[in-house]
This record gives sequence, C-alpha cells and structure tokens, in this order.
Amino acid sequence: MRHVVGDAPRVMVVDGSRLVRRLIGDVLQRELENVRIVPCASIEEAGRALAAGPVDLVTTSLALPDGDGIALARTVREAAGQTYVPVIVVSGDAQAHLESRQFTEDVTDYFDKSLGHAALATFIRGYVQPQAIAGARVLYVEDSRVVALATKRMLQRQQLEVLHFVGVEEALEYLESHRGQPDPGTDLVLTDVYLKGELEGSDLLDRLRNDFGYGKRRLPVLVMTGDANLDNQSALLRAGANDLVLKPIEERLLVTKTLFQLRLAKLA
Repeated sequence: MRHVVGDAPRVMVVDGSRLVRRLIGDVLQRELENVRIVPCASIEEAGRALAAGPVDLVTTSLALPDGDGIALARTVREAAGQTYVPVIVVSGDAQAHLESRQFTEDVTDYFDKSLGHAALATFIRGYVQPQAIAGARVLYVEDSRVVALATKRMLQRQQLEVLHFVGVEEALEYLESHRGQPDPGTDLVLTDVYLKGELEGSDLLDRLRNDFGYGKRRLPVLVMTGDANLDNQSALLRAGANDLVLKPIEERLLVTKTLFQLRLAKLA
C-alpha cells in the first residue's frame, strides 16, 4: 500500500553533481520532518529507483548526464502511472523558462535555484507537508461566483483569510485606502486575468507594479488564466506576475504556489 504523503514523504533528488545532491538532501532532511531522500545522478538511475518504489515528489536539475529535466519528467510520468507526482525543475534560468513558457505537461513547475536551498525546502514542503499560514490575507478578484466559491474554499482550508472582489475597480478602491501605509491591506493578490468590466487582471497587475510601486516580494501577485497562448502567458510574467495558476484549477498546485509566495515574501 502506498504511504500517505506527509507521513514519511519520499523525495527524489536528481542531479549530476554528487555535491549538489548532498546539499539539497541535507537541507531537506533538516527542514522537512521524516523526509526520506532518494538521490539519483541520471535519468537511468532515477528510472531504476522509481521501479523499486514510489516517490512523492521529484526535484531535478535541468541538465543531466543522459538528458534533461524535461525527459526525466516524462520518465516519472510513465513510471507513476495514474498517480500524480509533482516534478520540480531546479534551474538558474527558471525565470527565463517561466517567461518563455517552456513548460510541458509533465513538469509541474520550475524553481529558481538562486533563491537558495532553504527556499527550495519551503517550496517542497508545500507539496509534501503543507503548513497553513493562519490569518494571511489573500485579495482575490474573480467575477464568477461559482469559481470564486470553490477557490475560496480551497484557500480557507489553509486558514487563509480571503478578501473577495468581483471586479478590479473594487479591488483598487480597497488597495487605494491602504496606499502609503506600511500594511498594503493584503499579503498576496490572486486575480483572474479575464474579468467583466473595463479593467482586467492585467490592468490590476500593471497598477500594482507601476502605480502603487509594489515589488514582487512586497506584494506577490498570482494570475489565474485559462489562456493557452504562450505569448500571453509570457507577457503576464514579464509585466510582474510572480507566477501563473493555469485553469482548470488544481487545488494542490494553487495552495502550494500561494503558500510559497507568502513565505517567500516574509523573507524579504
């Protein structure tokens, strides 16, 4: 029987460098309770390890001795079958990959290794040992009541306080009331990109970054979109979105991205 994630999570660390594997493994064992590390130097070695037993998450470098992180992700998908295993590509060019939208459906996310191994441990914990940030505020803009209700429940299950606004105009009015104060009125902004009314999510993003002057660490912004156009996705990231959440919403991914950005902002 497969073990329960969070009980004794198994994290596969794939990197051609023994030193990097050890560094990441040491940090994860220090930061994550009961974690078991499965170190692998190549896609071939990872394939053998996956055949020997399941893992709960895979972190991999982009470049590997016998391929790349994209190929490894395909190997994980084939080995996992019907079980979804998050695959995180750790790269110094993560932002470039995000902006160029070089995702495949096999890769769950990219992580910028310049953020450090401690931040990587925090990110991974969001998947295997999610920890709520009780009372953290999420300003959420969504004009569909059905979508808003479902998404709010996902966030509230993590003890997050959700400030829901139907339109950008209402959200900006609220943010304006906190302008110039130490507290911007929220800890994170989550907005759909396409909204009814004159202003859309991209307009809210532009106002926050250029008018209010909030940087990515001061006020993280996650943008939800069902737009498959890679150029449009890239434009949102270049405009200042911390990350994108693609529709239809997968709860585990939304929660992980939200909690990670909240914790990263606290390190500022």
